[in-house]
Amino acid sequence: MFSKVLIANRGEIAVRVIRTCREMGIRTVAVYSELDREAYHVRLADEAYALGGNTATESYLNVEAILAAVKNSGAEAVHPGYGFFSENADFARAVTAEGVVFVGPPPEAIEIMGDKISSRHAAEKADVAGVPGRSEPLTSAEEVIEFGREHGWPVAIKAAFGGGGRGMRVVASEQEAAAALESAQREAQASFGRSECYLERYLSWPRHIEMQVLGDTHGTMLWLGERDCSCQRRHQKLVEESPAVNLAPQVRRAMGEAAVRVAKACGYTNAGTVEFLYEDGNFYFLEMNTRLQVEHPVTELVTGLDLVAWQLRVAAGEPLPFGQDDIPHNGHAIELRINAENPARGAFLPSPGTITRFDVPAGPGVRLDAGYQAGDTVSQHFDNLVAKLIVWAEDREAARRRGLRALEETRIEGIATTIPAHKAILSHPDFANGTHSTKWVEEVLDLSNVVSEESPLPDPARNGGTATMEEVTAEVDGRRYRVKLWLPIADGQVLGPGSPRRTAQRPRGPVAVTAGSGTISVPMQGTIVSVAVAEGDHVEIGQTIAVLEAMKMENAINADKAGVVKELRVAAGDSVGTGDVVAVIE
Repeated sequence: MFSKVLIANRGEIAVRVIRTCREMGIRTVAVYSELDREAYHVRLADEAYALGGNTATESYLNVEAILAAVKNSGAEAVHPGYGFFSENADFARAVTAEGVVFVGPPPEAIEIMGDKISSRHAAEKADVAGVPGRSEPLTSAEEVIEFGREHGWPVAIKAAFGGGGRGMRVVASEQEAAAALESAQREAQASFGRSECYLERYLSWPRHIEMQVLGDTHGTMLWLGERDCSCQRRHQKLVEESPAVNLAPQVRRAMGEAAVRVAKACGYTNAGTVEFLYEDGNFYFLEMNTRLQVEHPVTELVTGLDLVAWQLRVAAGEPLPFGQDDIPHNGHAIELRINAENPARGAFLPSPGTITRFDVPAGPGVRLDAGYQAGDTVSQHFDNLVAKLIVWAEDREAARRRGLRALEETRIEGIATTIPAHKAILSHPDFANGTHSTKWVEEVLDLSNVVSEESPLPDPARNGGTATMEEVTAEVDGRRYRVKLWLPIADGQVLGPGSPRRTAQRPRGPVAVTAGSGTISVPMQGTIVSVAVAEGDHVEIGQTIAVLEAMKMENAINADKAGVVKELRVAAGDSVGTGDVVAVIE
């Protein structure tokens, strides 16, 4: 076994790998950007090395800097986590060329499955059908239009060298094709370093079910059980669970066996995930993620296996000491991704900032994998995943109720999070009955009344910004209540009823103006990646003015009134802060 492992990642997954290594007696090496100098994963590791730079490109995607850290630390193996270089064959080869073990599959398997087009061919050879689509990279919007005319709208454009919903766009009509392809290619390039995209038919009401596989270097390949990841927004997962609800045993076994065939077809070893879309009793190969998945903890809780530990053992050449029939499956587990996003009205807007409070849930069957603590800052330059809340119970209904209980115990302040959305999801009858799909969150779930409780900022529409929402304790007839009140601000102090004056938390940046004013501002900090209009242009309500990238997601900034663009205050590449005005329409 290795004596020292470098984790080429950050945040929650770096913390996760460090903890297992520590239990196994393995020393850990962290790497960090300038923004992560005091990050949680850096504080936990035995050693840490600076990569330089602030953005992902300047730091965690800097091959030379990472290899220098490997050499200087004397690490014997590199664990890539997920994201960044976890599915990059060139990086895996660069690591092994230094005489260091890459904790993952062979580079050749990464190449086959990392390219979603070649992975479709590999699945077909393994007699596993994929979603109907094109198996060649797109070269123009005309190809999208031709495919839509043949197979019907909508269609899905997907990044050929990535996953997690990055670089994916759903195209509803011919008119959207060109802009959607350009946006998908741009996001794919930014997230994975490759802009190639391909096409698939967009299924009407599918479920997203994936199969965890694990194989050693001695010829054993096993499926460890499935995860249902159908609760999604922007094609990115919010809730995952195992086992999948309302899935027939014969379908589960057929899906597991298909996953093993796909893995064997590309010479796979180590941990990986084969993803499927499931609809009306049929399942279709979607892609294979040649790495550890964000949602791996639900498999760990149901099977009792530490997947990170087995990744390390397999990478060290150890054989798997168990077979397919030896894998236990006990109870039900649910994972809730707590992201730095504001889910109010279903917008899920990125919410970078400093965490001022972080109360961690506890009790039976509760696990929290976090990449941050109170006082840490969630940067706009990186992924928005703050923590994962995972619960286990004897059955699904008990796990659902346990999840709601744990959510109530979790308090995060200073940033908005997805916690209110998770409460709405777990409380909904559709989720309780298992009738949801990948489109359910965006098309059915009503989040119009959801309020982000975790970022108490003054309401700009009240008292000219001289009031702030505060949670206070009150007693009525001797009973204690926690209630929310709008409290006045005087001289920068919150005036609470019968309580000392407290300093108000002021808005982060200028406050956005009333809707319909024509003064278009951005709801979060980020980078302008494109501007769609020019001064003097006539625009309609809802027309895109600019595209803002924040926390690896693109967000359209739209006109709130019809009129002429009088002022345009930004250009592509500009950095903006919350509330900054980008355009004025008259």
